[in-house]
Amino acid sequence: MSLNPIPFWFLRHGETDWNARGLSQGVTDIPLNGVGRAQAERAARTLAGHKFGSIVSSPLSRARDTAAAVAAVLGMGFTTDAELREVEFGEQEGQPMGDWYDSWIADEYTPKGAETFAGLRARAVAAINRATALPGPVLVVAHGALWRAFRYEAGLPSNVRTPNALPIFVQPPEAGWPEWRLTALELAPEV
Repeated sequence: MSLNPIPFWFLRHGETDWNARGLSQGVTDIPLNGVGRAQAERAARTLAGHKFGSIVSSPLSRARDTAAAVAAVLGMGFTTDAELREVEFGEQEGQPMGDWYDSWIADEYTPKGAETFAGLRARAVAAINRATALPGPVLVVAHGALWRAFRYEAGLPSNVRTPNALPIFVQPPEAGWPEWRLTALELAPEV
């Protein structure tokens, strides 16, 4: 399955305590911490001048609460899509990120009980394609590994850490540039 060539916005959730400690979260539903809530509010202020037709979020609370902060500032609702959830990391959930992660992205190793990177890529493409079929522009609020899967499928370097709550505008290839283009917004000032 290939990606719909439709522009959209992506926002990774705000910080959690496990992010701050460098632990693999996966589908463990870790909430935003104080920094993460402030990041979500700052992302919302940053996006306040933009128009969206739809906001779609992962159902995990860290993404859902980030989406809710943005939706509140924009005066609109949002939906969730279970397929936008973070990857199942199996026995690595709650453990420090380590050297195994590179091997997982290369499809050379999958932790016991975890989803393969190939499986995540297929799920990510399907979920993002469903989102971009909604009235646009669409804001997708999700997770770091899911974003890595998108980047892989878009032909971009995949093992790149994306900052928490940084709005990114995603543009498909067009005449004039042969690959997907990502443009991060400058964040609104802190309050």
